[in-house]
Amino acid sequence: MKKLVSLLVLGLIVVSAGASFAAPKSAREGKKDSSAFKDFVVYFQNGSKDNHFVPSGYMGDTADLKCDLKCSEKPKVGNTCIKVTYSAEKTQGQGWAGIFWQNPANNWGDKAGGFDLTGAKKLTFWAKGAKGGETIAEFKVGGISGEYPDSDSVAIESVVLTKDWKEYTIDLKGKDLSHIIGGFCFALSAKDNEKGCVFYLDNIVFK
Repeated sequence: MKKLVSLLVLGLIVVSAGASFAAPKSAREGKKDSSAFKDFVVYFQNGSKDNHFVPSGYMGDTADLKCDLKCSEKPKVGNTCIKVTYSAEKTQGQGWAGIFWQNPANNWGDKAGGFDLTGAKKLTFWAKGAKGGETIAEFKVGGISGEYPDSDSVAIESVVLTKDWKEYTIDLKGKDLSHIIGGFCFALSAKDNEKGCVFYLDNIVFK
């Protein structure tokens, strides 16, 4: 009898110990494993189920910009690329224009949304100009403020495009990517492109 009681007590101790060791596991599951980050696509080709964010955030002289997501003029990957036409006419008197890829569409930080991209080390994309020499003031990740702002922002500036496809990288190491609603952005000015310009983008991916 004493032996049976001892075994029961020992069993309870083991079960209790197992429960106490199991508790932190659920807490760990609540944290995103940055080492397990998988490629997160902003744009692959028009209509792709893998695309995230929407090019809805027009800025500056918005009437000076046209953005064709279905361009089939020699895309870098897939069946389509993005063609951007900038007139530089300063129709709204700003002298510049740009587009943010947002989640959800038209989100200027006034609504919940975005993605936790913790673990991404860089954003890569391909770009080229129709003629070469087109100057893009900046390509950027994040930077939208408001009630639900981007958790960080980083940009590359004064990018002069070539007429051939070239891959560009925005380094994200050390950045807080826990809440990104502005997944990608470009801006350019009439001063840098007095006669306007045409350029192309393709395969925009967080890695």
